[in-house]
Amino acid sequence: MPRVEARNFIDVYQKDNTKNLTLLELAKLDYNLVQSVYQQELKELERWWRDLGFKDKLTFSRDRVMENYMWAVGIIFEPQFSKCRIGLTKFVCILLVIDDVYDVYGLLDELECFTDAVKRWEMKAMEDLPEYMKICYVAILNFANEMAGDVIKDHGLNTLTYLIEEWTTLCRSHLAEAKWFYSGYIPTVGEYLENACVSAGGPAAMFHAYILLGCTLTKNAIDCFKNGSEIIFWSSLITRLSDDLGTSEAESKRGDVAKSIHCYMVREGITEVQAKQCIKELINYSWKKLNKESAKNSLPRSVVNMSLNLARTAQCIYQHGDGIGTSTGAIKDHLTSLIVKAIPIEETCSMI
Repeated sequence: MPRVEARNFIDVYQKDNTKNLTLLELAKLDYNLVQSVYQQELKELERWWRDLGFKDKLTFSRDRVMENYMWAVGIIFEPQFSKCRIGLTKFVCILLVIDDVYDVYGLLDELECFTDAVKRWEMKAMEDLPEYMKICYVAILNFANEMAGDVIKDHGLNTLTYLIEEWTTLCRSHLAEAKWFYSGYIPTVGEYLENACVSAGGPAAMFHAYILLGCTLTKNAIDCFKNGSEIIFWSSLITRLSDDLGTSEAESKRGDVAKSIHCYMVREGITEVQAKQCIKELINYSWKKLNKESAKNSLPRSVVNMSLNLARTAQCIYQHGDGIGTSTGAIKDHLTSLIVKAIPIEETCSMI
């Protein structure tokens, strides 16, 4: 992640005997000033999360605002993109709850009703939903409708149809996994990855980020974004595979749907160690494809950078296990340095 790397390099550069003290001070001031922007954004997000009611009413779901915010910082860290980070974090927060509903808590008939309700996209559609699903449903509709309203105000373009399509596709992919689980079906690796790249949320996250970025939006620009999905596919694949490597053990114990490692083991008849090695090789291959796609000029550079950063952030978060589910070790250290602890600058100032 660029911002994590920046923090690490400041520490390394500080030990360099040939360092430029003015440059070092500037880097520290920059880091601390941007960190203060992050802190203000998190305060706003904490209020939004509390008002949403998920924490109190959906106790089965994960309460991970700071960790979800880390995704947003990883994807787009520059201070001027505050609106994009806040909106992206809200998307990830809601997505994480939806993921828990489909993977852990919801019954199959309830999940089918919820998926149908999202497709219909009207308040009347939630009448037959259980109470906990109504809370999720209202949150999705309010978030997307508000976002579409902002785009109409700023760009005069109605993007609600696109947003409904993204959420419907997301829920359908989660429903497919739920059906596999309830039927005891172990998909082929190809079947799993085709669906899991969507259910992981990468394509939807990139679309929301693009809408929130603040660049000029037209129907033609959005269509170009949709057609240039190759780079987003490879970025999403890396995200999915990194997630599987980091979370497969914990999720298999709680009875979750089969992940790519398990699909490899069953379908290819190999050991867990061999399956994990296959995943790592596929990640390496995906990075080569992603780098090749990033060199093309079919999409705005901002979209290319966000796609690269999505993959980087996924590997950072899941490098040492389930960085979202546990928030210990390296992830806790990253969150502390990114958001909580400023860099002392007194020593540098006194030396200049």
